[in-house]
Order: sequence, then C-alpha cells, then structure tokens
Amino acid sequence: MADERTDERTDDERAPAAGGGDAVDFWSFVELADRRLAEEFGFPHRLATRTLLTLNRASMIVTYDLEAAVHRPRGLSWAGFRLLFVTWLAGPLEARRAATLAGMSRAAVSNLAKTLVADGLLARTPGERDGRAVLLSLTEQGQRKMLDEFSAQNEREHQWTGVLTETEQRILVMLLNKLIANRDQFDVRERS
Repeated sequence: MADERTDERTDDERAPAAGGGDAVDFWSFVELADRRLAEEFGFPHRLATRTLLTLNRASMIVTYDLEAAVHRPRGLSWAGFRLLFVTWLAGPLEARRAATLAGMSRAAVSNLAKTLVADGLLARTPGERDGRAVLLSLTEQGQRKMLDEFSAQNEREHQWTGVLTETEQRILVMLLNKLIANRDQFDVRERS
C-alpha cells in the first residue's frame, strides 16, 4: 500500500539529486548547485554563485536570441554584427581598437574582417601613423546593412526589456555598471 503521508520536505529537499538527468532544468539546477555547493562542499558564497549563474544565463539567452532572430536570417553572425556595430558607430577604427570595443581577440577581428571585406560590408586601409596598423571602416553597403540590422535588433531589444519598467531598466544598468566598474578590486582577466 502506498504511503499517504503528505510530503513535508521543503522545495530544496525535493530538488533532484546529482545525476537527476532530464528532470533538471536550468532553475532547478541553480537550486541544486546552491544547495550542494554549500551543504556538501562548504562553499560560503551561495548568493555570489547564484547571481553570476543567472547573469551568465541571461546573457547567453539574449545573445543567442538576437543572433537567431535578427542576425542569422540576415546573413550575419553575432561576432560579425558586433564588429560592424563598433565600426559603424566609432569608426574608422584601428583593428586592435575594434577588437577591444567588440570584446574580441585581435586574431578573431582579423579573420572576421576578411569575410566582411569579401562580403562588401567592411573596408581595410593601412593606418596613417603606423604602416602595420589596419583601419576598418564600413562601406556604403555596410552602412545600409547596419541601419537595417540595428533597426531589427533595437525592436528585439525593446521586446526583451519591455517586461521591465523604465526605472527597473535604469536600475539594472546601474547595477551592472557597478559590478563592472569595481573589477579593479581584484585581478580580473579580460580582453583589452
């Protein structure tokens, strides 16, 4: 006969154990990680882990959505859009500066620039002061492309952020800026 007692365990206690397989979705995984890291392994900074897991997940979901819904259908990758975007708004730029602004390695920018030049969207010219430097700028076709790309992206951004009030959006930006601005308090590794 089945036990008819009510389940008096907390939600955390009902969360799947390690190896829970298909029963674990992202949010139950966060709960599982939170509990196991603290209780089994003794890691003290539970909220820090939860915060960064959530931040990384949000970033990945939004980035993938923008790429899949906006850029891939128009023939661009997310990396291609980022390079064209910084060049469009801040260019002409030396390739190394474009890499920094786009959060990419110089090698990635160099390889990507070859494709974008071949596609007629980007122009490469020798730098004025340093013959080894390369200046990147958008072609007329690239300018038109970015107006179309960003128009579509901006509408998608509005859909994403529409669940937040304007005040909540400003608070989120303020909090993220605070997180980033204080990275000099420890040895942060980042592309520069």
